Amino acid sequence: MADRAAAPGHTGALIVANPASGSHSPRLVREIAELCAAHLDLVEVHLTTAPGDATDVARRAAAPAPGPRPDLVVAVGGDGTVREIVQGLTDTGTDGAAALTIVPGGTGNSAYRMLWGERPWQDALKAVLADSGPGGTARLRRLDLALLRETGNAVFLGSCSGVIADALITARDLPLTGRARYARAFADTADGYRPYPGRVTVDGRVVHEGPTVLANVGGGPYRGGQYLVLPHSRLDDGLLDVCVIDGAVAAADVPELTRTAAHLDHPGTVYARGRTVVVERTDGERLPLEHDGEYQHGIGTTATFEAVPAALPVWAPADPA
Repeated sequence: MADRAAAPGHTGALIVANPASGSHSPRLVREIAELCAAHLDLVEVHLTTAPGDATDVARRAAAPAPGPRPDLVVAVGGDGTVREIVQGLTDTGTDGAAALTIVPGGTGNSAYRMLWGERPWQDALKAVLADSGPGGTARLRRLDLALLRETGNAVFLGSCSGVIADALITARDLPLTGRARYARAFADTADGYRPYPGRVTVDGRVVHEGPTVLANVGGGPYRGGQYLVLPHSRLDDGLLDVCVIDGAVAAADVPELTRTAAHLDHPGTVYARGRTVVVERTDGERLPLEHDGEYQHGIGTTATFEAVPAALPVWAPADPA
């Protein structure tokens, strides 16, 4: 019998793991399940089998139903896995009882880092399971999301057009894992990258028009787990942060500039904040776009983002990461 007194308020855990993610291993999933079982009676493991599977299982966990149900949905995978689970937790139209907990198991793991920094996942999960009561080291937060109007998808970590999006295509063919894989892909893609003709509008005001290396809307401060593109972003202020890097900045310099947020000092960078953001490609071609680590092949020339305040319950450290 689990020690329920050590996990105040928790009813159980649903562990959703993606075997295709960048650093997945059966051992990792087993360790997570064992740690959950040490504190909870109800522990279920679901290994995803296809795109959209994580969304379906998270949707079922969020929907009201009689009987004991897990109140923790533990996402084990990369930012794409987290994206699917967030969609499932929020698209039922109900304020379900299931809250998100993240264990990094992908390539960039930006979603985990924006909440827990570089803390080991074992410490983070133990805090959620055993130290989430009053005065504990973990707390439940309601974080903002963005709605991508053209697809109806929820955006958690953020969305980026241009070189950061196209780097995901490059990463598919690299024989590397973890953050090293995306770092190499970003550098290779940025080398010789041609800016696209674009326009970015924030709350009805055009903040950029012309050659565009990237336009990032979010969301979390990091992309690829290590590039500090939106350093001023807050997860619960009801606003979307926007960073645009234009053609005055050599694309090859962008990976190194964004590691330390030095791009903000460049006159070719625009930083803004608002509730509705429109990112466009103005030559009629498809906008190169990703969100939450997933390339958006089906997008057209325009992506419209609307802030959705306090939409997602997420476990996070009681003190900043």
